[in-house]
Amino acid sequence: MISFECDYNNGAHPKVLENLVRYNDAKPTPYGFDEFSERAKDRIREAIGMPDVQIFFLTGGTQTNATTIDSMLYQYEGVICVDSGHINVHEAGAVEFTEHKIIVLPGEQGKMDAKVLDRYLDDFMHDGNNAHAVYPGLVYITFPTELGTIYTARELDDIYQVCRRYDIPLYIDGARMGYGLMADGCDITLPYLARHCDVFYIGGTKIGALCGEAVVFTNRQAHKHFFSIQKQHGAVIAKGALIGLQFEALFTDDLYFRLSRHAIDMAMRMKQIFRDSGYEFWLDSPTNQQFVILPDAEVDRLSRQIQFTHWGQTSGHRTICRFVTSWATTEDDLACLERALHGQLD
Repeated sequence: MISFECDYNNGAHPKVLENLVRYNDAKPTPYGFDEFSERAKDRIREAIGMPDVQIFFLTGGTQTNATTIDSMLYQYEGVICVDSGHINVHEAGAVEFTEHKIIVLPGEQGKMDAKVLDRYLDDFMHDGNNAHAVYPGLVYITFPTELGTIYTARELDDIYQVCRRYDIPLYIDGARMGYGLMADGCDITLPYLARHCDVFYIGGTKIGALCGEAVVFTNRQAHKHFFSIQKQHGAVIAKGALIGLQFEALFTDDLYFRLSRHAIDMAMRMKQIFRDSGYEFWLDSPTNQQFVILPDAEVDRLSRQIQFTHWGQTSGHRTICRFVTSWATTEDDLACLERALHGQLD
């Protein structure tokens, strides 16, 4: 069965596997304090254009969000997030499990509005009883958003300026960061993003790695005991070089960005296939996640041949369905999808 279910059900890119095999007998220093991880960090620093950033490798996105957010907040603080944000809807309360409240603001097509954020913070700071409330200690956004949309450079700068005005750090979840950066019309580069937040992570799990995320502290320093906080969260891998080796491969010869662009090319072709076949879209996503509205009967038929995600119901007995491309999507995958849409797939 052809899968457009998600972008993390593939193995790893051959270059990543090649790096792992090449150094399989190297016996590196454990816990990520090894030469391969240091080389990977240097290549990420070079790509960002900031030589002094602090970088930590973790294994997965939820683990990364919970660990990083917990490390940046006092016990009485919470994290601001839009209603559709990943930590709010798809992480089983992982942040709340660290005893930090998620402070939810309304989003627009997955994005946070700087004016809404400013209004909330201004109201909070002028509330004479705010000492009784959960204090906003961090702002969280995703790039791209949970709905596949992207911020413009101006929108990101507006949000960051609000954060700076209230002295609150901005954290960007970059599980699919490459797919956002390489999307058509994106005017944000990796160096620009790094300079317009205080911490972000580069997702490897969804873009060519077996597993692994790289947390980058830019305009603020990491907690001085971040490694110990990782340990408390079970987020330190003894064989840390396994992640370092993967990121070394991904950030050699622009592999990370080339893989990301491939997924975008496949997504735009998939989008055209749906369009040419007469289907509607729930929203206009420029990234690798496409949200298509299908009649319920069509959902049942296609589900027998194609894997995809049921995102929610809409009017007229129709379902919002998510179809996702990845670095590993092929021309044959798209051809099979097109045949399935026209009832021609055996």
